[in-house]
Amino acid sequence: MKRVLVVDDEPQLLRALQLNLRAEGYAVAVATNGNEALRISSSNPPDVLVLDLGLPDMEGSEVIRGIRGWSDMPIVVLSARHGSTDKVEALDAGADDYVTKPFGLDELLARLRAVERRSSHATTGGVIDAGELHINLGAATVTRDGQRVHLTPREWGVLQMLVANRGNLVTQRQLLQTVWGPAYSEETQYLRVYMAQLRRKLEADPGRPRHLITEAGQGYRFEE
Repeated sequence: MKRVLVVDDEPQLLRALQLNLRAEGYAVAVATNGNEALRISSSNPPDVLVLDLGLPDMEGSEVIRGIRGWSDMPIVVLSARHGSTDKVEALDAGADDYVTKPFGLDELLARLRAVERRSSHATTGGVIDAGELHINLGAATVTRDGQRVHLTPREWGVLQMLVANRGNLVTQRQLLQTVWGPAYSEETQYLRVYMAQLRRKLEADPGRPRHLITEAGQGYRFEE
């Protein structure tokens, strides 16, 4: 069953989409603001995201940019804004499609099927073996030397983003905005605490990490 996250602050529309998408065989999660959308997308990534641009706490394009820091999940924008500037901004931020309100359910369903076919999101749901670590991104599980490691949702959010971009630098700001939300973009002490916790759980020698690498003053990198 495909999982869709619908993000909109209009209660009636949110309820209608919930009912109709479930009737079409989707498992539906909902969020009413950008911070909630980023949290759910990080902790339990959907197969496709349906996103309004005019959210109460931030612009939908900010949500798109935050998610694109670690995932290529399909994103369909659903907005009452008809201007070409808004459309271009959303698509440049990383949206896959743009549907204007009002819309027909058949059109939305067709757009969802199209972006799902085009998406390479399934590749981020794979399995990564890195030394003693076995990480299943799709199942959101980690084992070390064959033993299951319990991670908190925030710890998993950080690890997931690093592993999805393994070998590449992920900036402090990208991690904070995606895992905690835009309001925390300067709270670098959060990252230091959580990276220390992850190293204690995942590294054979936390003081000399092999996988969770710090790039001083910039961010972090996951190495296999």
